[in-house]
Amino acid sequence: MAHKSKKFSLFLNKKFDYSILIVTVLLLCLGLIMLLSASAPTSLSESGNSYKYVVKQGIVAAAGIFMMFTLSKVDYRIYKNFKWIIYIGLLVLLVAVGFAGTDAGGARRWINILGFSFQPSEFAKVGFVIFYAAILSDMKEKNKIKKLVPGYLFPLVFLGPIVFSIFILQNHFSATFIICAITVVQMFVAGSAFRYFLGTGVLGVIGALGILLKTSTGGGGENFRFSRIQTWLDLESADLTGEAWQITNSLYAIGSGGLFGAGLGNSKQKYLYLPEPQNDFIFAVLAEELGFFGCVLVILLFALFVWRGIVISIKSQDTFGTLIAIGLTTMIGLQALINIAVVTNTIPVTGMPLPFFSYGGSAMLADLIAVGVLLSVSRNSK
Repeated sequence: MAHKSKKFSLFLNKKFDYSILIVTVLLLCLGLIMLLSASAPTSLSESGNSYKYVVKQGIVAAAGIFMMFTLSKVDYRIYKNFKWIIYIGLLVLLVAVGFAGTDAGGARRWINILGFSFQPSEFAKVGFVIFYAAILSDMKEKNKIKKLVPGYLFPLVFLGPIVFSIFILQNHFSATFIICAITVVQMFVAGSAFRYFLGTGVLGVIGALGILLKTSTGGGGENFRFSRIQTWLDLESADLTGEAWQITNSLYAIGSGGLFGAGLGNSKQKYLYLPEPQNDFIFAVLAEELGFFGCVLVILLFALFVWRGIVISIKSQDTFGTLIAIGLTTMIGLQALINIAVVTNTIPVTGMPLPFFSYGGSAMLADLIAVGVLLSVSRNSK
């Protein structure tokens, strides 16, 4: 990474990384095709229209592509001047959801503004990446990264309010985990000492266990997160019509796909066996219809995305750009990894959308905004 250039214009005219754009477009197109296939039965059952979900997602994708190209032209370094506005704005939105949000699916994670419903926690991932990159780059330029005393308290100062508003007020574990993971990666890349990670980790584990014990209890008194872990550990003994219904049908779908799949549109599990196949478990439908080779193709595309994101991070000419690129790459790559791990029962079930595939306007828009900022960083790369 070279020295920071303090002179910059509002817009960048250099070429961006076309490879990551091509990978994004391929993932997006394949995602919309699979969404059409996966959502058709549910959409037809709910509204009598097989295309309801894919039309809505397509409109959001079009808006997201426009924002992606627009943000790719905006010089990312200007965001550093607005880091506190970004942070405070995120907190206001996240707290507002906790108290005045819309309930759906047993969770309060959406808010309505001017007739539009969106999920602020999805945009909080992108916003916090930019904010934390600005904080760490300022400290690195002033040579304070390794002089924090006590270092393990530093990330908690900024993470605490975010974690409280997402995890406690919204009971949204997956979004909290992603943001915490991004924080760790950004601190590591910025050059923080290992003892800071150790201290933060100990405090984080203690805090997470305490929070899980207090916030994971359902209406019947059961702790649903520990119930999911128990189901994961002993799936054969679990109630296949209850807690294990979704993951069991997911594994049925994956297993029946074989090497080449049943063919596009020919999934059986999506016909009201797999709950909401257009969302977190869309990869299971993909596995059933496109088989092992289809799954490998999607995984390779995400791997290429992560690789090019890391290359952009390494080639960035300033610390701020490096930390933004690695943070956004971690955000999308880790979400894909966790989603696929959940669908294949590698880890316990948790709500994690598959980027560019799962139905959800907020997640789609946030992912494309992230790619736009990533492309902006690539314009200023060596």
